[in-house]
Amino acid sequence: MELKATILPLLLMLFLGHSHTHQHQGTHGHGHGHEELLGQEDFTDIIMTMNNGSRDFLMEGDIFVSRKRNAMKCFSTYFDCTWPKSANGNVEVPFTFSSKYNSAEREVILGAMEEFHSKTCVRFVPRPAGERMYLSIEPRYGCYSSLGRTGGKQVVSLQKYGCVHHGVVQHELLHALGFQHEQSRSDRDEHVRINYENIQSKYFTNNFRKQETNNLDTPYDYTSVMHYGRTAFSKSARLETITPIPNANVRIGQRNGMSDIDVLRVNKLYKCPPKSTKEQQRQAEAARQAKEKKEREKAAKLKVKKPLAFYKSRLFDQQR
Repeated sequence: MELKATILPLLLMLFLGHSHTHQHQGTHGHGHGHEELLGQEDFTDIIMTMNNGSRDFLMEGDIFVSRKRNAMKCFSTYFDCTWPKSANGNVEVPFTFSSKYNSAEREVILGAMEEFHSKTCVRFVPRPAGERMYLSIEPRYGCYSSLGRTGGKQVVSLQKYGCVHHGVVQHELLHALGFQHEQSRSDRDEHVRINYENIQSKYFTNNFRKQETNNLDTPYDYTSVMHYGRTAFSKSARLETITPIPNANVRIGQRNGMSDIDVLRVNKLYKCPPKSTKEQQRQAEAARQAKEKKEREKAAKLKVKKPLAFYKSRLFDQQR
């Protein structure tokens, strides 16, 4: 009887939070162009578009819940969802790549990982032979991840032509490290108002549940890469589901990548030692040189084009 009392509410919660199911359209696209997706307001628009029609249990839109795992286990004080520290002081997270990604897509994912390496003690490392607990990065249907370390192989889905974007990759990796959405934190009602009347249907209201989170003594972060945009799960693009308070004009949601507070939280959760000023300068210089090199290579591939004014003047001369 006690077991049923525990399982039934969980199943109800998963059902209500499950992504709205439409006809499955295959694993390689939704009919949305890549540029169209990247032109949307923030990463949540991209994630919700890509996950539309998913058949998996996705709490809050992109947190994968296995049908074989108690979703509340990760929130229990008796279970640690974090990844362990290695003897060298780093937090090494083994991963594998699907062979379906091309070199450009792999470069985007590795670039998103590299920012963790340069700013935190988290290191995403190729899976050693025999390692049982690891992330398997695959282009499945949509963008999603489990919450924290779950044990064994855990999939981080980054579907091609939509999810392979710097900010989206970091968002899902932060889930895998144990971080929840910003607007789900325990003190969110002091910082945002949830407009339930604008949520597209009752099935999605569960995506706005507050969680008993460890906020690590950090302030609420409207600019977090883990924050939903204003119109997440809205009936209309003109109706806000999340409004900042007391200043409704504060910008929320973005798709560029981790904020400074996102980085701070990773370092606090995993007790990363502070980086020396010298090391920070070295890493900043290395990043600058790498960026300049990439820009030079890109420029070298482009053909030199005459300015539009040149062609207009030629056309004018011909018409005279």
